[in-house]
Amino acid sequence: CATCGKAFKRSSLLQAHLRVHTGLRAFRCAQCGLTFKWASHYQYHLRQHSGERPYTCPACPKAFKNSSSLRRHRHTHTGERPHTCG
Repeated sequence: CATCGKAFKRSSLLQAHLRVHTGLRAFRCAQCGLTFKWASHYQYHLRQHSGERPYTCPACPKAFKNSSSLRRHRHTHTGERPHTCG
């Protein structure tokens, strides 16, 4: 990257990174007009409209719009508390 010096293995990753500096919001929702810098944020937003919940818990019937919500939920079954107070 000519702006910050970061290096990338693939040109597509560099192109995505450049949006950090340019502010380009290349993804536009056809339903509501909101724009997004990142494809992942755009995909998550589309689920707000569709109600799709593709990440299902193997231990119960709950389903989630993104993998991080499922990961956090799974701690309710395992009892794991991965974050401790400093």
